[in-house]
Amino acid sequence: MTAPLRLCVRRGPEKEAASPTIRVALTLPSDIDVIEETVELLALHAFAGRIPAQRTRFRFRVTLAEALANAIQCGNGGDPDQPVHVELHLTEETIRVQVTDRGTGFDTDHTTDPTDPDTLEYPCGRGLFIIRHLTDHVEFNDQGNTIWMTLPRS
Repeated sequence: MTAPLRLCVRRGPEKEAASPTIRVALTLPSDIDVIEETVELLALHAFAGRIPAQRTRFRFRVTLAEALANAIQCGNGGDPDQPVHVELHLTEETIRVQVTDRGTGFDTDHTTDPTDPDTLEYPCGRGLFIIRHLTDHVEFNDQGNTIWMTLPRS
């Protein structure tokens, strides 16, 4: 049995934000079985009180699921004792998603191109490829164990 999900929601202005920001934080075990529940829970908060475009809902769900799968399987090696931390920073216009694992990270400048004919059978790189094509902006920390993804909120 996996540990329960722990959710923290804070509403109000953040120090660096010019407009009010809602912060939603969640810690989950490295268990792929909790990805769907996590995505749905965070989607409820990300779009609370809104009717976003179907494309926006799709982009949010797919990119978050891919980032969580990467953190769980690649970052934490599927070790359920190693948590994954997710934060949403919601402004009126954007959703900024942060996913952090406890792994050693990776070199974000040298990733496999899953569309290259020489790497089509390689099992890695597809999630990051999808994330980069479905988000407005992607950043990583220097270590390569945190990803930030920015999407529209409407």
